[in-house]
Amino acid sequence: MANDVIVYTTNDCVECTFVKKVLTENGIPFDVRNIAESEVFQKEVEQFGFLGVPVTVVGDRAVKGFTPELIKLLDQLKKN
Repeated sequence: MANDVIVYTTNDCVECTFVKKVLTENGIPFDVRNIAESEVFQKEVEQFGFLGVPVTVVGDRAVKGFTPELIKLLDQLKKN
């Protein structure tokens, strides 16, 4: 499904917690992939061109952090 959402996170990441909270409050289901627990997940983040988290992936789009770009992407998800 094109609207599957993945949030790459790590332990004690405040911004990651905020992204997950916003997704939950907006009723957007998502999978969590903790890069501290899996080298595979870390490599996936790097393949998107990022070294840190949070990275939110929707379909083929990846956004790092909690940015206006992420808000726009989430707004599009809520409309679907």
